[in-house]
Amino acid sequence: MYKLLKRDGKAKRGELHTVHGVIQTPVFMNVGTAAAIKGAVSTMDLQEIGTQVELSNTYHLHVRPGDEVVKKMGGLHKFMVWDKPILTDSGGFQVFSLAGLRKIKEEGVYFHSHVDGRKIFMGPEESMKIQSNLASTIAMAFDECPSSVAERSYVQASVERTTRWLARCKAKMDWLNEQPDTLNPHQMLFGINQGAIFDDIRVEHAKEIASLGLDGYAVGGLAVGESHEEMYHILDVTVPHLPVDKPTYLMGVGTPANILEAVDRGVDFFDCVYPSRNGRHGHVYTNQGKLNLFNAKYELDSHPIEEGCQCPACRHYSRAYIRHLLKAKEMLGMRLCVLHNLYFYNHLMEEIRDAIDAGEYQSFKKAKLDGFQAADKKE
Repeated sequence: MYKLLKRDGKAKRGELHTVHGVIQTPVFMNVGTAAAIKGAVSTMDLQEIGTQVELSNTYHLHVRPGDEVVKKMGGLHKFMVWDKPILTDSGGFQVFSLAGLRKIKEEGVYFHSHVDGRKIFMGPEESMKIQSNLASTIAMAFDECPSSVAERSYVQASVERTTRWLARCKAKMDWLNEQPDTLNPHQMLFGINQGAIFDDIRVEHAKEIASLGLDGYAVGGLAVGESHEEMYHILDVTVPHLPVDKPTYLMGVGTPANILEAVDRGVDFFDCVYPSRNGRHGHVYTNQGKLNLFNAKYELDSHPIEEGCQCPACRHYSRAYIRHLLKAKEMLGMRLCVLHNLYFYNHLMEEIRDAIDAGEYQSFKKAKLDGFQAADKKE
């Protein structure tokens, strides 16, 4: 159950009550595609850096180790040793990202595994079954994510099919949650709005899926090639047609600035690989902008990545030492950067929640964006 606690303009402050605990929103979900955060980050680390929700990938876990294996191990929570909420995406994004390895039909999608080339079929029912085996807290509906530059006729047909798939997902999820061997009979289902950058298709689809009474609603198919301005415009026209009394999730987004702007438009769930991916390459986020620790100017820098930061890296280590680790290709360097970045994102969300609680979101957002922009010019 989602409880809307406060609004500051369109920004929402809420709580999602789940079988695995209460999620304070707005929230950033830390991405662990194959049931682990890339960069040697453990679930004990996630507890320490303030992670509320971990996100794993249905397609990748189906391919390896296999969702039946995870079910036999007691579900993802026991497998990973994580007792807080987990969201599993549906495999739908792989319909987009593995375009060269798949064929889309009404019944579902035929894949060739990116690991060993074997044939895989996934449709709405299969995706729900896999996610039920994984026993995540929140399951995502199976959809197609059309390219932002796809022809209007293709996008229209794709969205209509995604709507039909959503009805099948809901029916299958309802059935699975009633089965005696289901590990999590309280699994929630979020539907996904699509429509590329066509306002009218987005709005019509939002209205259609909003009528289904789902546990939450996502806006998908953004941050896939369109400009930031186009993304913000789509949120401006779409989010008002999704239920305000349910979570709104912007999938795969994004930079700290993207998150600040999207919160201002009524979004309260986020995920993105940026903090972990950038961290593995020595790029770290601060309130003064993003730093590249490979830069020679940090060779003798005794400061932490960010003064005052309470992450495990900043409490103990200097920029100079972390740069040395990165240059020496020591895994610890990558790990410390990922820990810092995830802590930065999690802490940013905490600051966002506090600002909305205080009714000061507009001034908070402006101050943050001004700090990022000023620093970007310097770096």
